[in-house]
Amino acid sequence: MQTQDLVTQDQLQFAIAKSQDYLLSIQNPDGYWWAELESNVTITAEVILLHKIWGTDQTRSQALQKAETYLRSQQREHGGWELYYGDGGELSTSVEAYMALRLLGVAAQDPALIKAKQFILQRGGISKTRIFTKLHLALIGCYDWRGLPSIPPWIMLLPEHFPFTIYEMSSWARGSTVPLLIVFDRKPIFVTKITINLDELYAEGVNNCRYELPRNNDWTDVFLWLDDACKLAENFNLVPFREEGLKAAEKWVLERQEATGDWGGIIPAMLNSLLALRTLDYEVDDPIIQRGLAAIDNFAIETEDSYRVQPCVSPVWDTAWCLRALVESGLPPNHQTLVRGGQWLLDKQILDYGDWAVKNKQGKPGGWAFEFDNRFYPDLDDSAVVVMGLAEVQLPNEAQKQSAIARGVNWMATMQCRAGGWAAFDIDNDQDWINLIPYGDLKAMIDPNTADVTARVLEMLGQYHLAMKADQVNRAIAYLISEQENDGSWFGRWGVNYIYGTSGALSALAVIAPKDYQTEIDRGATWLVSCQNPDGGWGESCRSYHDQTLKGKGVSTASQTAWALIGLLAAYQATGFNAQSAIETGINYLLATQNNDGTWYEAEFTGTGFPCHFYLKYHLYQQYFPLLALGRYQKLMK
Repeated sequence: MQTQDLVTQDQLQFAIAKSQDYLLSIQNPDGYWWAELESNVTITAEVILLHKIWGTDQTRSQALQKAETYLRSQQREHGGWELYYGDGGELSTSVEAYMALRLLGVAAQDPALIKAKQFILQRGGISKTRIFTKLHLALIGCYDWRGLPSIPPWIMLLPEHFPFTIYEMSSWARGSTVPLLIVFDRKPIFVTKITINLDELYAEGVNNCRYELPRNNDWTDVFLWLDDACKLAENFNLVPFREEGLKAAEKWVLERQEATGDWGGIIPAMLNSLLALRTLDYEVDDPIIQRGLAAIDNFAIETEDSYRVQPCVSPVWDTAWCLRALVESGLPPNHQTLVRGGQWLLDKQILDYGDWAVKNKQGKPGGWAFEFDNRFYPDLDDSAVVVMGLAEVQLPNEAQKQSAIARGVNWMATMQCRAGGWAAFDIDNDQDWINLIPYGDLKAMIDPNTADVTARVLEMLGQYHLAMKADQVNRAIAYLISEQENDGSWFGRWGVNYIYGTSGALSALAVIAPKDYQTEIDRGATWLVSCQNPDGGWGESCRSYHDQTLKGKGVSTASQTAWALIGLLAAYQATGFNAQSAIETGINYLLATQNNDGTWYEAEFTGTGFPCHFYLKYHLYQQYFPLLALGRYQKLMK
């Protein structure tokens, strides 16, 4: 690729060196990289509620005072709190923030809460919030349990060959739901030291509230009829196998606690497990509880004047991407920093059987998880990126590294879904009707195969010439091609959104089958070029999950610009697709927006938890993806 005056080698090398220096400076002495995983304020609000319920708020009083400062700082001028940056405010998020501030002793007459109340009432009040917000309010008597769905505990006892078991739920839904079987059955109302009611947040008036599940007036209302039947059985104590189901749920929860205290590596599963054990009258000094509370403390970020809690932590993911970015931008593969990072990743390979083994009887362990400790839930996305990161570095014991890679690839091969692709955590976890039950209003109850995870596995196989059966590879490619949209783009399940999905798909097809799919590659690259912003960057709002007319549209960000460039560079290498002008202006955008210390900054959320419902900002996305794009561009310039 010939360069124009827009970008010189000196400019490029200077930017790369600054970015490398920054990443090297923040590596942990143990070898890993890890930065904040930011979400919305509900995570912190729910942790405040948990400590109030357990009575552990007194031992964390200083931290919780800082949490009040944090919550106040996140309130926007309109009075509400956001689901993601710039969304205009969201009802359930705002109600939970309001609840937390009241629990911290803030009076309803506080000016901030008066503004929040107006925002909340204008959007329908508590009655219009999501199920999980109502659950947290019900725990302290601010909402009636009658308005929540029933979850019969006997589902724990359904045999493996039954059409539905808990293993047909996604791993995150399973880890959060099993403990809630106990909570929803007992319907506790806990008395907190600061007793509150939130009657002022019922738009229709608290005495006029109808505690019922919303009806759709279509066939899905059958689930409401079933819920009515379950509630009737509860009222007359006629729930079959009730105690057996509760004991099975308790046993399941206890078995899945990590030695570090975590459950599933995610705050919702951790909070719900501790709520379940509180409901079962476990004592606060019980070692299980103490480990669980300590694990939540480990997810917190406390500064001089702020306290907030992350929904998850991402050291394995961040480390693998840092290794790739540093090597591909020119750092020697045997650099001591990379060796430390590679060895740390090797040590994090999971050699235990997890929940995935329930439906995958052939696979042997070998994957990697997202977090420091999560032996029950390795995932395909992390595993593929870790393999690629390890393949890039040169370790003292290369035989050990190659053995770990082979074990990881073999595990991934056994996790391929019937449809041909790969999901995040499970195999054939695709019963979409589960998203239609009243409890599943976040529409995230299953984990089907997706284009972006499938593309990651295919990129791994093609880039590093790793072996998997030809039939498996062909089925995966066919699935990926079938997921391409009419305009040439691909949907992004785990990153925002079509820019992410398209970049991943192009990166895969470019190395796995470029000659056979030149048309599809060129169409994807053409779509990326079409949505470049006038400033040379790319951006896409989380709103694109709600409105497809917003595909590829949004304020330019460093991470999304890097994704687009990575996709276009892959297309150029694979088919010679001519996007030189778009690539160079994109590179220039990254150079122009880099800070003096080698970093980039973006306020926008570009990570996806649950489309339409939960979003993330990975604080290192804006660092290692631009470096990766610059490094790949530099190679093509030479």
